[in-house]
Amino acid sequence: MKLYNLPPGLNPRRVRIFLAEKGIDIPTVDIDMTKGENHTAEFLAMNPLGTLPVLALDDGAILTESIAICRYLEELHPTPSLFGETPLERAQIEMWNRRVELHLMRNQVDNFVHTNAFWTGRREQVEAYGQLAKDAAEDVMGWLNEELGGREFIAGDRYSVADISTQCSILLGKNTGTPIPPGLPNLSRWWDMVSARPTARA
Repeated sequence: MKLYNLPPGLNPRRVRIFLAEKGIDIPTVDIDMTKGENHTAEFLAMNPLGTLPVLALDDGAILTESIAICRYLEELHPTPSLFGETPLERAQIEMWNRRVELHLMRNQVDNFVHTNAFWTGRREQVEAYGQLAKDAAEDVMGWLNEELGGREFIAGDRYSVADISTQCSILLGKNTGTPIPPGLPNLSRWWDMVSARPTARA
């Protein structure tokens, strides 16, 4: 098994934290997107979309998309469970992970893409849309702050893949223009807690 990784990438980080939480060690190949290494013929043969991460299995099978990779690894290494142990818990974690992806992560990524100089010349940028995305991301963080007033973690009482997705999204926002706004004590408490986990720097 081999993991193709983008060190600063949001989605590769999700997989790396997941691996660290599980105590799984997989050989890693770092890909430099700034040099176009994700658009070589060799890489595109694995993933025609040119995105990361990619997990190459020993039998030649290829998995892309961070949550699909994490689900596969959960099946191989079910303990500790990060996708839930009961039908209800699995559904709740899926629900919250999806909410984070659709409402927080998407807006923080859109703000980054449309307002950050890194993307100038790489993607068409619409600054006004980036500002709308920032406003939406801040609204979502306000909502999460209210939700976390009644529980310790994003999807319940245990750390899960929903927390991994949220912390990776907020780390991106912290570094690109959509940090946690002031006056959100519950979300800030949660952020300090997950950032202190030994796996947070994976």
